[in-house]
Amino acid sequence: MQLKKINPKLQQALIETGLIEANEIQQDTFSTLKSGVDAVIQSPNGSGKSTTIVLNVIQRLEKPVGESTRALVIVENKEKVSEMVDLFQKFGNYIDLRVIGVHEKGDIDYDKNQISLGMDVLIGTPTKINDMFSSAGFNMNTIKMFVVDDADVLFRNRMDAIILRLSLSVEKTQRLFFCSTITERVEVLADKIMIEPVFFEAE
Repeated sequence: MQLKKINPKLQQALIETGLIEANEIQQDTFSTLKSGVDAVIQSPNGSGKSTTIVLNVIQRLEKPVGESTRALVIVENKEKVSEMVDLFQKFGNYIDLRVIGVHEKGDIDYDKNQISLGMDVLIGTPTKINDMFSSAGFNMNTIKMFVVDDADVLFRNRMDAIILRLSLSVEKTQRLFFCSTITERVEVLADKIMIEPVFFEAE
């Protein structure tokens, strides 16, 4: 995949999985997201939003570091958690970031133990992540990327209060919303938690 200054190990993994060409959303957002600014990315379902999230998180984190979580990816449900974990395993094949997915049907004590062993990327549903951080007292200030996938769906399902609370627990981070439609709720929460967000709207 030809993207400017992409990590060579990431590029190799993308090519091996058949992703030779960057699509519109990946091409348009890569340099901006790499710079660390806050952003709202709107693109239709099936246009590669999940792939865009994963390749940008891998690009920014580069390698396993320390013990604390550095990227938080919030998704809608258990199925989305599994899909996202699979993508990180595929595209992060040569980088070996430590990734865990959590959801309501998992064992919270097991999940907390896994995270305490050292974790780079935590993927999960809003309720489960909120339960884990409020009960375990993990340090949220190591998080470099705070990503919400399907933000329009989650906010329509009244998850915006939980996501706002989680975001307020992180002092300084890059905040990213991915959505199919930029709804009023998406705009309102972006205005509350982001610093001069860049908006991308794909056809």
